[in-house]
Amino acid sequence: MGSDGVRLGGDLMDVTMAMRRLVRRRLRDASPPPDLRPAQVELMVVVDRNPGMSVAAAARELRLADNSVSTLVNQLVRAGMLRRETDPDDRRTARLEVTDAARRRIADWRDRRARLVGARLEELSEEDRETITAALPALRRLLGRLAEPTDGAPRAVPNGEAGGVGGGAANDGPDGAQEHPSSDNGGEA
Repeated sequence: MGSDGVRLGGDLMDVTMAMRRLVRRRLRDASPPPDLRPAQVELMVVVDRNPGMSVAAAARELRLADNSVSTLVNQLVRAGMLRRETDPDDRRTARLEVTDAARRRIADWRDRRARLVGARLEELSEEDRETITAALPALRRLLGRLAEPTDGAPRAVPNGEAGGVGGGAANDGPDGAQEHPSSDNGGEA
C-alpha cells in the first residue's frame, strides 16, 4: 500500500475517533442514570439489532470473551436494560432481549447525537456540508471493505447502523452508520 493510503487512513481514523469521543462526552453529560459504559451500550445495541441472540453470539459479534460478555449481561440485567431468558430448546443457552428502557435509551441517544452533530454541521459552509454528504457513499464502501476478511482473519461485521455501540461496532451506529451509543463508536457512556 502506498504512503498516501497510509497517511489518509491515519488521518481518517484520527478525525473519526476524536469526533466520536467528543460526541460521547457531550452526550454522557446529559445522560440519565444509570451511567453506562461504552461496552455495555455496545452490547445493548447489538442485542437490539439481534433480539434473542445468545451470549456466545454477542461475544462473537463484539469480539470479546464469552465471560466478559456474560459479566456485561449481568450488569445490564441488574440495571434493567436487558432480559436474559432460557432458550426453550437448550436450557444451557440464555437468549437476550433489550428492555423497553434500553430501547428508549438507545433512541434518545441517537436523537441527541443527531441533533448535536446536525447543529454543528449547519454551522459549516454549504460547500463543507456538500463535501461531507458526497463522502458518505465512499465511507460506507470503505466500511464494507473493512468488514471483509483479510489474511484468513475472521470477518468483522459492521454493527449495522451506519452500515453502528454499535452500529459495530460498525453496526453500532443507531442511525445507519451502525455505530452504537456509547463507545468510541458513538455511544453515551
